[in-house]
Amino acid sequence: MTDFNTLQLEKDPRGFATLWLNRPEKNNAFNAQMIRELILALDAIKDDKGLRFLLLRGRGKHFSAGADLAWMQVSAALDYNANLNDARELAELMYNLHRLPIPTLAVVQGAAFGGAVGLVSCCDMAIGTTDALFSLSEVRIGLAPAVISPFVVQAMGERAARRYALTAERFDGKRARELGLLAESYPADELDGAVEQWIANLLQNSPQAMQATKDLLREVGSGVLTPALRRYTENAIARIRVSAEGQEGLNAFLTKRQPAWQEPHA
Repeated sequence: MTDFNTLQLEKDPRGFATLWLNRPEKNNAFNAQMIRELILALDAIKDDKGLRFLLLRGRGKHFSAGADLAWMQVSAALDYNANLNDARELAELMYNLHRLPIPTLAVVQGAAFGGAVGLVSCCDMAIGTTDALFSLSEVRIGLAPAVISPFVVQAMGERAARRYALTAERFDGKRARELGLLAESYPADELDGAVEQWIANLLQNSPQAMQATKDLLREVGSGVLTPALRRYTENAIARIRVSAEGQEGLNAFLTKRQPAWQEPHA
């Protein structure tokens, strides 16, 4: 797949991709180049209709230590309009990840600070090690977790987001699971095995149905009932039932065979 300087994008023959943050010598810290390359990578992933889901990971000891110090030094010298352009670029990354049509799973080890918490929050699901460390650290250096804040609130709730954004406290993977930021946390030596279990589980599911479900849940939002939402859900189930994969899945279930999208050994 596409070559990058700060990332690695790998396509697994089973039909999913892994997007690696690949600046381990800088603890995968963000800079302008990484943000731009992440946007380009997500565009390539979105355009690849053969992908069923995406894993987001970090090479080396840490998922991401947040913003790169050298990049922050440059940003500090920029005027308001230049900083606004930087913020818009970061927002494009976060919104594009959040809106990616296929399911996304973040896998976290080591540090996930600042904007890295935003990346995790933008994914549909996240797992990590029990000893991973998270921090909304922006207020410690006189900043605010502005662009990532809507996604963080959605991922861990308003009350918890207020606490950790205002205190900049660090919390571990176990606490992140309690807050809902992580779906599960594992001992470090069990993480890779857990990733394979998550992959195997996702590969059981209809690719089109997962995308349709992601669209559905985005439309449902917080679940406030309206006549328009009722009509949307009625149309959604009707569409998926008559789709090719919907028909294949129903027929496979009724005839007690595996659907076409599953591996023969699954």
